[in-house]
Amino acid sequence: MDGDQSFFMLIIQLAIVAFFLAVMWKIFEKAGKPGWAAIIPIYNIIVLLQIVGRPIWWILLLLIPVVNVVVGFLLALDLSRSFGHDLAFALGLFFLGFIFYPVLAFGSDTYRGPAAAA
Repeated sequence: MDGDQSFFMLIIQLAIVAFFLAVMWKIFEKAGKPGWAAIIPIYNIIVLLQIVGRPIWWILLLLIPVVNVVVGFLLALDLSRSFGHDLAFALGLFFLGFIFYPVLAFGSDTYRGPAAAA
């Protein structure tokens, strides 16, 4: 790749990252958490765990290979239920996150409380 293509790819990647930061910012705000927490590494996971009602020590489970995939799905399921959706929406969050996370962020869904705490 020459320099122009590399620069163009970098711009596209930065736009995608900025978009998903905005998506997570909006989801955090809908859940009553500060939006800026979405841009801080590790802390954003802690806030997400609080939103879905899981204990903070689950962050350690996300560091274990294969276990992190299962925990990631459980977090998607809990996030889905926290906003009043079902398993089908959680599958969408997990497998088609680039579509379902913006729907959750910019749609009319309201936060109903941490699903895992119920």
